[in-house]
Amino acid sequence: MPLRPNGLARAAVRSRPAAFAGTFVALLMTVAIVSACGTLLESGVRAGLPPARYAQAPVVVAADQQVHWEAGSGEGAYEESVRVPERARVDAALLERLAPLGRAVPDVVFPVRGEAGSGSVEASGWGASAFTGAALEGGRAPQAPGEVVLGAGAAAGAGTGSGAGAAAGSAGDRVWLDTPVGKREFRVVGRARGAGVWFSDAEARALSGHPGALDAVVLFDADPERVRAAVDGRAQVLTGAARAVDPRLAGARDLLTGLGGSFGTIATLVAVFTAAGTVALCVAQRSREFALLRAVGATPRQIRRIVATEALLVAPAAGVLGCVPGLGLAFWWFGQLKAKGAIPEGVELTVSWIPLVSAAGIGLVTALLAGWAAARRPARIRPGQALAAAAVERVRPGWIRTPLGIAAVAGGVACARLAATSGGDDAANAALGVVMLFMLAVALLGPLIARACAGLLGLPLRAAGASASLAAANSRAHARRLASAITPIVLAMAFSSTLVFLQTSEEDATRRQQGAGLLADHVITDPPADARGGVALTRTSVLAMFGKGAERRFQSASAQGVAGDVTTVQDLGVREGDLGALRPGTVAVDRSVAESARLGVGDHVELRLPDGVPAHPEIVAVYTRGLGLGQVTLPASDLTGHTTAGRATELLVRGPLPAGLGPAMSPADWTTAQSTDREVNAWANAVMAAVLGGFAAVAAANTLVMTVLDRRRELRMLRLVGSTRSQVLRMLRWEALLIGGAGITLGSAIALATLYPLTKAVTGAPPHIPPALYASFAAAALALGPAATLLPARWTLRRGARTA
Repeated sequence: MPLRPNGLARAAVRSRPAAFAGTFVALLMTVAIVSACGTLLESGVRAGLPPARYAQAPVVVAADQQVHWEAGSGEGAYEESVRVPERARVDAALLERLAPLGRAVPDVVFPVRGEAGSGSVEASGWGASAFTGAALEGGRAPQAPGEVVLGAGAAAGAGTGSGAGAAAGSAGDRVWLDTPVGKREFRVVGRARGAGVWFSDAEARALSGHPGALDAVVLFDADPERVRAAVDGRAQVLTGAARAVDPRLAGARDLLTGLGGSFGTIATLVAVFTAAGTVALCVAQRSREFALLRAVGATPRQIRRIVATEALLVAPAAGVLGCVPGLGLAFWWFGQLKAKGAIPEGVELTVSWIPLVSAAGIGLVTALLAGWAAARRPARIRPGQALAAAAVERVRPGWIRTPLGIAAVAGGVACARLAATSGGDDAANAALGVVMLFMLAVALLGPLIARACAGLLGLPLRAAGASASLAAANSRAHARRLASAITPIVLAMAFSSTLVFLQTSEEDATRRQQGAGLLADHVITDPPADARGGVALTRTSVLAMFGKGAERRFQSASAQGVAGDVTTVQDLGVREGDLGALRPGTVAVDRSVAESARLGVGDHVELRLPDGVPAHPEIVAVYTRGLGLGQVTLPASDLTGHTTAGRATELLVRGPLPAGLGPAMSPADWTTAQSTDREVNAWANAVMAAVLGGFAAVAAANTLVMTVLDRRRELRMLRLVGSTRSQVLRMLRWEALLIGGAGITLGSAIALATLYPLTKAVTGAPPHIPPALYASFAAAALALGPAATLLPARWTLRRGARTA
């Protein structure tokens, strides 16, 4: 009677539901992780907002908000780009060039404050009312210098001087406004709807702090193609949905694509890697069945077809059901990011068939490839040798896996050295290679590593009684089964520890640098433009060119512009050079920037200022506390006209606080406030660690349950030869503790090999690992083994007793 592989596959699924349930769970979780990350990635790519400020502007001419450069060399050259830290502007001379093409309206937006202690409000020229919809409620539009129109919300805090009986902001009142160029007195000539402040177009440009640049030029009754020809690539011509010029949208896109792309790639590799191991374990557990089929005449092709059919029976259902929790995870994650302000209102989660079908396809391909790889040996072995080979576990290392595993170890060591000698993104990318290569090595060399762990950790077990000694011997004899159980625990420990302890290390280093480096007694945030009595700081970011030759790239770095002697309020930890030499055209940089750019004192570093304008200042000092205080320090005058605020963001005061500067913070409160700003990053790292660690923990429990249920015959035989139920459970408990101990040891070693060079490169200090947090990780890993082992074992022994 001929063999029917399809029928055998269906019968196998019915007769071994536990093994295939484990495969189903692994594939379902894989699809859930991949579909969630894919949905976030697609949402980032398609994220959009309706035009707000320029909703009624037919054509908008604005600067390109990206800095572009050529990477690579020769035929392999390609273009890369990165977003400028703040708003890039167009040259004001462009207004005259565009005027003949239609009605051209200049647009500048900048913050101003009143005297009543209110926050900043948005100010612009009255010409912007043509496309923003602002309308007068009384009075007239500003026409001459010194005239202003106040919105209803801005009038209350404007500090009018007309007398107690007049309504604030009434026509004819005199108001003081704090602008980027200092405090000025203005005469109110009208009131308008909204909370803005409006000047004449000419005065708005003068008060903005960048009179030679415009935020945009809006054109009415103009042909977009003629406008593009006129700007000749010096600016972007925006129409339709592209008019939504909102930096929050760009930030949301970067965040979502980073989570869905960068983290999604890691999560997908981990999920596929774990699911493949589970599928391979399921196939390996049936080696006796395949041996028997070979002995009765089954061909290799029929064996492979059976495995493929089993995958086709399990994977599609897992793919369909896995998309449900995947979408749930994506909706929850997206909602949390929006609630924390990382994603602006108006950006919605995009759900389409693309990530769902892709995730289900990845699950199916994973099952097919893993099953094919695991079935190669039982399919190719000679029928006469099949039963004998299936009776005992193979001890000899694989001639393919072993060299690849050794190469992965060598690659991990090389990446660790690269991370230790690099900085910034180079160190982070190298560190990612460390953890991935070492995890690959654990998978490839799993049986050898498991046998070594069983031999080493089994030494103390042999002195702990008969059950412990039997557990050590059993683990050593079944190294491949042990490796299948250890690998997910190693994965959970390595990835969770790396993500969480990298965040704790950066947070600890930042706090220590801020505590040691901030010498000021008072910190005033958002000080008046003409504040005196301290050192004014403008906190922003710049783009610095890192690397040499084909590896050149721009990377964002935190920056501070200083007006005054910064050494009186900050100790930046100068390593070489002299901060006293800081003057216009020079810069001081943190050691991480100097090392990444491969520059030192006396060299010129290539920068892009916050608005993307090029600068090539000379390095006069290299310091070590940039993570907490600012990676780039330059004179505030070099930032004039290049920031959105156009003014200092902080005033550091040492000694008594001068009167009239407003509320001040202590250094401790300032440090706490800075930590609060980093909470979103800490939360994101914790969520990523929970997703990966939780997935790996479930995979580990799934593997342990599959392993115990596959050992039903072995456990019942132990009972038949005289072992008590408690002795069998005690043996399994010792095995679970050995698995947990080995997984914690290997996972911690991989995490430390990743963290140490990375934190040394980024923070200049060893990793900061809170003992209580690490202990909770280890305790969870140790508790996982007994919980996933003893429950199915009790069920198996109880059922065996009833059968007997």
